[in-house]
Amino acid sequence: MLTATNIHKYYDQLWVLKGVDLTIKQGEIASIVGPSGSGKSTLLHILGTLDQPSKGEVMINGQKINFFADKQVAAFRNHHIGFVFQFHHLLPEFTAVENVCIPGWMAGRKKKEVAERAVQLLEMLGLGSRLENKPNALSGGEQQRVAVARALINNPKIVFADEPTGNLDSANARELHQLFFDLRKQFNQTFLIVTHNEELAQMSDRILHMRDGKMVI
Repeated sequence: MLTATNIHKYYDQLWVLKGVDLTIKQGEIASIVGPSGSGKSTLLHILGTLDQPSKGEVMINGQKINFFADKQVAAFRNHHIGFVFQFHHLLPEFTAVENVCIPGWMAGRKKKEVAERAVQLLEMLGLGSRLENKPNALSGGEQQRVAVARALINNPKIVFADEPTGNLDSANARELHQLFFDLRKQFNQTFLIVTHNEELAQMSDRILHMRDGKMVI
């Protein structure tokens, strides 16, 4: 599903990533752990096409994405990649359903089809009674579930999650952990997760350790 080869990232004199190699299989849930400043989030942003490597190659589903033009990258990201961040980034003026629909509308899909899928996802995530609520009327755990539904609306090949439980209490964090595995069981969904949460990491199929911009054994 995903292959990264010899990924480097420089910011002027700062060498953040120092030759990272990584392979993720279809349907795998893998976690990247390591101390702050080890390059975890930088790597995730590069793999998710939000940033470009200074050197190296990223392939998702057999396509070399870091050689695409900007518009191609944006279209590929919208159709094939989902994101869940520590902060949900929901738009406050839109309802839960509308927030979930936005990536589908951006992809040019039929509005009715997208809305039906959004409702289906939210109901599956236990938010069937909260469809018309705006973010400020949802709990932190509910907001993050809306963000997960939004990440899934375009049936992505892979979902990247950057500290997805970092802003949740322990009960909501455990629920979100289990949700990822339920989604893998139902959709064979692939997840790559950056986390400091040991419980989430230990539940993963594989734990990848980073230190000083490199993968370590």
